[in-house]
Amino acid sequence: MLCVIALALACAAPAAAQTPEPLPNVVVVRGSATVKRPPDQAIVTVAVETRARSPRDAQRLNADGMAAVVKRVTDMGTARDALRTIGVRLDQEFDTANGRRTPKGFVARNTLEITLSDVARAGEIADAAVQAGATAIDGIQFDLKDRAAAEREALRLAVADARARAEAAAAGAGRAVDRIVKIEDEGVAAAPPRPMMRMATMAESVTVTTAEPGLIQVSAGVTLTASMR
Repeated sequence: MLCVIALALACAAPAAAQTPEPLPNVVVVRGSATVKRPPDQAIVTVAVETRARSPRDAQRLNADGMAAVVKRVTDMGTARDALRTIGVRLDQEFDTANGRRTPKGFVARNTLEITLSDVARAGEIADAAVQAGATAIDGIQFDLKDRAAAEREALRLAVADARARAEAAAAGAGRAVDRIVKIEDEGVAAAPPRPMMRMATMAESVTVTTAEPGLIQVSAGVTLTASMR
């Protein structure tokens, strides 16, 4: 009889081990924050596009045009290491008539990125590049030199927001936050400002480009899990 009882207990043991433990008393909340900073860096992108009957002539004209642009912006105080070529293209053009393609010539395009510490000069540099021979302004962007610092600040504030929400939720249930169990970083998103570009014609018929940088917004979000007492 004793053997039968022992066998029954042995069989029941695995089933007891599979009983799920009760969930801890926790509160799960989401926190978010947005940091706004004035940009301290401007990136002006300009391009020189030239056309010719032969690829060599198109390239030569393009090189001469870009050299003039580089000289103008460096003469205005822009450092050479602030200039970066981000695109060089040479394509053949065609005319299409009656379903037939006829070679027309070649087009060369060189795109230059100019990084400025003085964001107020973005429009001035763009105008100077055009006056020197640039055929297009591909854009003016604004950024932060130390973006990582803004991201860390946004993350810190997002955690503080989540902690405050957790305490409010616990208080609403007549409880209090005991400790933080887990914090999940949802990533940081940066929204660059949309520069307002305006072309103004002065009395001496000189066109001036102005760009209002606005503020850069860096947002962070977290999910926080806290135990309650």
